[in-house]
Amino acid sequence: MMKTFLSKMFTKKEKIQIEFCQNNLDRFLNEQTLAVYGKFLTNPRIQYKEYECLSECKLCNTTPYAKVNGQIMSGENTQDLLNQLQNILK
Repeated sequence: MMKTFLSKMFTKKEKIQIEFCQNNLDRFLNEQTLAVYGKFLTNPRIQYKEYECLSECKLCNTTPYAKVNGQIMSGENTQDLLNQLQNILK
């Protein structure tokens, strides 16, 4: 009974599904940002997957982006995108 009460009081936050385009990652990530993204993606609330292509070619050619829970999120650069991704965890 106590376990049920506590689990209701401290509900787990939802997992966040992030999809990346491999072509976009290759275009915009470098060694420095790759390490920072790798650390970010170890968060247990994040489920991520890389696809060869997400069919967002116009966007892919101009800016780093990801699909977060099915919605496109883009940044001016890779650090801006990462900052936005980190904000959704809050």
